[in-house]
This record gives sequence, structure tokens and C-alpha cells, in this order.
Amino acid sequence: MNELMACLVGLLQSYSIVQACRKRAIGANGWQAAITAIRNAERLSYPNGRRAEFGRRRDSICGDCGETMTEPVPQHAGMSRKEWVVVGLLVLSVLVNYVDRSNLSLAVPLLERQFAFSSLRAGELLSAFFWTYALVQVFGIAGWLTDRFPAGWVLFGGYLLWSLAMAGFGLAPNFAALFALQLVLGMGESVAYPCYSRIFAAMPQEHRGRANAFIDAGTKLGPAGGAFLGGLVLVHYGWRVLFLAFGAGALIWLVPWYFAMPRGEQAKFPAFGEQAKSRDAVTREQGSASPDGEPTVAKMLRLRCAWGVFIGHFCGNYFYYLVLAWLPTYLVQEQHLSIRDMSRLTAAVFLLIASTTVLAGWISDRLIARGSSPTTVRLTMVAGGQSMASILLALTVVHGHPLIALSLLAVACIGHGGYASNHWAIAQTLAGPKMAGRWSSVQNGFANFSGIAAPWLTGLIVQTRGSARLAFAVSGAVALIGALSWIFVVRRVEPVRWETLPQGWQRA
Repeated sequence: MNELMACLVGLLQSYSIVQACRKRAIGANGWQAAITAIRNAERLSYPNGRRAEFGRRRDSICGDCGETMTEPVPQHAGMSRKEWVVVGLLVLSVLVNYVDRSNLSLAVPLLERQFAFSSLRAGELLSAFFWTYALVQVFGIAGWLTDRFPAGWVLFGGYLLWSLAMAGFGLAPNFAALFALQLVLGMGESVAYPCYSRIFAAMPQEHRGRANAFIDAGTKLGPAGGAFLGGLVLVHYGWRVLFLAFGAGALIWLVPWYFAMPRGEQAKFPAFGEQAKSRDAVTREQGSASPDGEPTVAKMLRLRCAWGVFIGHFCGNYFYYLVLAWLPTYLVQEQHLSIRDMSRLTAAVFLLIASTTVLAGWISDRLIARGSSPTTVRLTMVAGGQSMASILLALTVVHGHPLIALSLLAVACIGHGGYASNHWAIAQTLAGPKMAGRWSSVQNGFANFSGIAAPWLTGLIVQTRGSARLAFAVSGAVALIGALSWIFVVRRVEPVRWETLPQGWQRA
């Protein structure tokens, strides 16, 4: 409050000086003195040596409720040491998360031979993970846990559960046991993204692109590293050692996270330094005036922008889960690569997506820090990226040319990387810190139904047509639908003013 009063006093002093100079038409020396006085007033206004992050604001009209939405205009500032530590550990957690969920796809060619099941059954096994992963989030369980309890402890418990499930794969005696462990794995991993969003939603706008890009890069580096190392383990030691080693070894992460994770109220509503505290105060001022102004899932489901984000995310996930689940099998069975060559090429594909994601996240944050609109920057990245991914439609006319097919896949992966760097930043901006956990839970649950649809539909196509080429083309069409959703349904990237929604929405 003292800093705010000093800021107002400084601005009034500056205004008075400028008006006096204009009226008296003083000369160059007078103007120089005025400028010096303004700078001195600015130093008095901001005693800690920098402007408050949310010192400027811009207004716009919400397309859903018709009310004025006030969006803070970010000021450029670097991430704090605490932010880097927490983000770094979260990136490691999501890397392990995706190593674990991709290990099964690497082992499918061996499991099919050992347990004698068909491609359709393989698709069902790969989809099993997403039944619990998606449903736990769609029904709000993961979001409720994240908003109700400290996010650090919720992530701790989920990580422990999914790592133990991964180690259990190495002891599975049959198909039924593998299927059951997939369900447990999905249950444990379901809390990850709601926890990430709960933490990142309180970060400054110009930090979210990088934070989310690093997380998304982890989702690609996990399968990349897992494909390379997992391929070596499969060749030399077999699939049981693969699961036991990766599941038990991942438990080491819990030690540094125990000491670094946010705790108590700070974990439930995280604050990183003075910038996030300013955002916390703004949010409480705008959204907590009365109980009727509190955000709810019912209100969220009536927002057009929410459904636009859900559809866009579903379409993006469809592309990625197809690549994650079926690329290894496609390379072995249709391109006739060895397990070693398959693992190297699969790793290269995920590294390409990861590098594009980090670059796109950095570019988007730089543009926003320099004053560009988050709406323009974020939507250009997600819609443009998914439009590039739709190039896989060309696979319907490419046959017998593996180099061209793999080149098209590379272009599509670059586009997906651009999309993946910004889609979570959009959701976190729309939801705000108080709603981030529940919004992310429902969004991620809805989007991950694509994890059920993509592997199962691909398995059906492979079994009936003998090739996965059509399945990759279908993913290109789905990506194009996602691009259109971001442009025509979401339209703006601005915080929802929950307390100003019409009364009919408040009763929902």
C-alpha cells in the first residue's frame, strides 16, 4: 500500500511539472530540469528500484459475458532463483512422466510376440492408461485435490504412485496385469498437469511461455531419452528390466522435491517473489469481493472460450499420442527398421519437437515482454502450429516414398512444437490462479480422451487396412480442426472476470 501511494504521488508530481512547463513555455534548460524532476519522482514512486509488474493495465470486452476485462500489461523481468529451481524439478518430473508412459509403446513389438495378442489388442492396452488419466480429471478429482491441498504434496503422492506402477510392469505375468497397471499409471499421472498449472498460474504473464515450454519440452525429451536408452535396455536385457529400472530409479526425484516444493498456503496459492505477490493481490481484489464472485466449474463450462481451449487441446493431443503410441511400431513393421534404429529415429523426432517448443516459448515471451498482445502472440503460435501439423494429410497421396513420408512427419512435428509451447499459457491466463487447478483438470481430462481414441483407432486401421499411413493422415485433419478452434472459438487470451459474469451464470 505504501508503494502504491508513493507511485500515485510521483505521478501527480510529474503531471504538475509537465503542465507548468507547457503553460510557461520555458526553454530547453527548463525542459531538462522537468525531465530530471520526473525521473526523480519515478525513483520515489518505485523505491525498490523497478516498476511493479502490473503497473499498467489495458481493458477489453469479454466475448462471453460482455463485461470489461482488465488485463495487466507485463513488464520485463527475469525469473527468480526459486522459480528456476521449482520449474527445473517440475520439468524433471514431467520428463519421467512421459518416459514411463512411452516405455510400453517401445515394448509392444516384444509383448505382442510373448503374449500373442493382435494389433487391436495392442491399441486397447495403449489406450487403457487414458481411461483413468482422463476420467479422474474430467470428473474434477485431480483438480479438487490440487485446489484443496498443497500442490507440492499432491504431486509428491501422484509421482510415487505412478513410479511404483511402472516398476510393477516388470513383474506382470499376463495381458490382464499389464492392462490393470496401465490404469494405475494413469491414475497417478492424472494430478501432474493440474499441479503444474496451479503453480504457473501465479507466475507473471511473460514467464508462462518459457515455464510451459520447458514442461512441454520435458514431455518430448522424456520419450526421446526413453526411446534411446530404453531401446538399448530392450536389446541387451529385455522388457522386464526396462520397466523395473525406470520405475525404481525414478523414485530418486522425490528427495529434492521434498525439500524444494512449496508448502502450506504458499503451495495452495503459490507466489514467486514480489511480482507474483502483486498478481495475487490483484486477483483477490478482483475475484473475492463476494462468494457469488468465486469461480466454479459450472461457470467455466458455460464459457465459449473454455470449450475452444478444450477442443484445441484435444486435437493437439490426438496428434501427439498417435506419434507417441504408434511411431515405434510403424517404423519397425512398415519401414522395417531394427529396434536400435527405431529407437534412434524416435528419439530424433521427439528432440525435434522439444527444441521447437523451447524456441517458440522463448520467442512468445520476448514478444509479450516487449508489449505485444498475448492474444496475438499465443493464438498465432497455437493456430499456426496446428496448421503446420495438418500437413500429414498429404500422406494420403504419398505411398512407397519413405523419405518423403518422414519429411512430412518432421514438418508436422515442428508445427506441433510451436503449438505445444503456448496452449497451457492460454488456459492459465484465462482461468487465473484461483481457478487454474480445476480448469486444468477438466481441460486435460477432456483433451486426453484423444489418448483413448488415437491408439484404438490406429490399431483398428492397421488391423483392417494393414498400414498406419491413413491413421497419420487422420491426425492431420484433426490438427486442422484444432487450429480453427483456437481462431474462431477462443479468439481472445484475457483473464476471465468471474465476479462479473451474469447472474444466470452464477446460479449455474
